[in-house]
Amino acid sequence: MRILCLGNDLLADDSLGSVVAEHVRQFAPADVEVLSTPEAGFHLVDYVLNVHRLVVVDTVVTGTAPAGTIYAFHDHQLKAVPGGSPHYVGLYETLNLARTLGLPVAEEVFFLAVEAADCSTPGGEMHPAVLAAIPALIKMVRDMVRAGAGALSP
Repeated sequence: MRILCLGNDLLADDSLGSVVAEHVRQFAPADVEVLSTPEAGFHLVDYVLNVHRLVVVDTVVTGTAPAGTIYAFHDHQLKAVPGGSPHYVGLYETLNLARTLGLPVAEEVFFLAVEAADCSTPGGEMHPAVLAAIPALIKMVRDMVRAGAGALSP
């Protein structure tokens, strides 16, 4: 299993991924790889390969829920974003391309995403509601790690 935490430490709520990764590393067993990166787009392809189960932790701005709302879903539940990803090429597109090319993409991909208020202010503080979601998010990751060989679910 690989836990992939995405986000940029310099951009307010977007730093959530690295905060979660720090906590998860404290309890993850040796056979669970915990990675944190600010990279996006096709730079993520190496992170989604050669692993059976992948859990992605990230922020999202949908504007449809309050900041701090946690979303939990499998990659097959995603639909293409009209007009493309705000990252130009996002993880969704990267996964699809890797599968189309026949690369050894994770068989199970599960997302844990937190509704963010601000992912663009350099040096900005994390929104209090996003900060408050971190313990629940960490518990969800811990439960997935404990389940180990079981199917990924929140």
